[in-house]
Amino acid sequence: MRKRYILLIACVGVVLGWIVLGGTAAIMHKTSSTEFCVSCHTMQIPYEEYQGSIHFTNAKGIRAECSDCHIPSDPINYVITKIRASKDIYHEFVTGKIDTEEKYEEHRMAMAETVWEQLRANDSATCRSCHSFDAMDTYEQSEDAAKMHKYGIENNQTCIDCHKGVAHFAPEPELDSEAYNRVIAQTENTPADASTVYSIAPISIGELGSINPAVEMSVVGTSEAERTVAIAGYQMKGAEQVLYMGKGQRSIIAMLSDAGQQALEVGEFKSDEYGNEWRTAKLKAAIDAPVLASPDPLWGYAEELDNVYCSTCHSKIPANHFTVNAWGPVAKGMGERTDISELDLEILTKFFQNHAKDVAGH
Repeated sequence: MRKRYILLIACVGVVLGWIVLGGTAAIMHKTSSTEFCVSCHTMQIPYEEYQGSIHFTNAKGIRAECSDCHIPSDPINYVITKIRASKDIYHEFVTGKIDTEEKYEEHRMAMAETVWEQLRANDSATCRSCHSFDAMDTYEQSEDAAKMHKYGIENNQTCIDCHKGVAHFAPEPELDSEAYNRVIAQTENTPADASTVYSIAPISIGELGSINPAVEMSVVGTSEAERTVAIAGYQMKGAEQVLYMGKGQRSIIAMLSDAGQQALEVGEFKSDEYGNEWRTAKLKAAIDAPVLASPDPLWGYAEELDNVYCSTCHSKIPANHFTVNAWGPVAKGMGERTDISELDLEILTKFFQNHAKDVAGH
């Protein structure tokens, strides 16, 4: 009889264990489905963003579901993530924290940063369940993509460092206008007898043309109302209306009219290794615009722009990673994906170009 009771208890235990564990597993699986995730009203916005992403529809016909990106597969992190997700139910039915589009946008940055931090902590484990550097055929990738993946490997970066907006819109970057106003305020500290000054915005030089932001200018004369400055750069044969920062370096420091070209002090054209002909060029002009005595305030502002408009979507790329000529199209291409202003993009581009790997240390 005693053996029968032991056997009966064991059988009951097995059945109860199967019901409890199996039921728990079934519930966990069911609540991890995309259908369950988007059943909440507040998930409509991210669901619509996901539907427009390559993870929802692509040439390969492979779809990444919500759980594939947001729930790690290893048991411990799986359970931790499920427990943490209970707060979503609380906010859905109790607080209504993101139950309107306005509320959702208000909290988008905080929610995004939470997910980004989780992915950094686990080395983008959910991404790596499908993607890996070892499986990449870099010959099938664009030149820029292959270059950035190589950079990521060499610098121990994780997927989320560069792919923050891969399935959902990244938070709209914003930079308070006060940041640039502080740069303008610094121009009041520029000594009247400063020998070198720097532009903070495009400067008209009348019939001669215009000088770009972040350009170094030597002061050759002053009056009560204006400074006479000299800028030195290079011209390329066939594009004489443009004054570049250096020989072979296509960082534009000034745009010249016909009168501006006639006013130049120039050297002789010499060919570079690519067959392009360059010559030194110097221009003197009178300006009355506010200027800085040091480029540091402008570079500080540019780093703020980098943090807001660049690092919101990917990890920060050092300025000395690219050459002067490479930074131009890179900055322009990335800038088109944001609402950065034309002036801010020019300042940011000049920051990168003035600290590029073929300029740094010179």
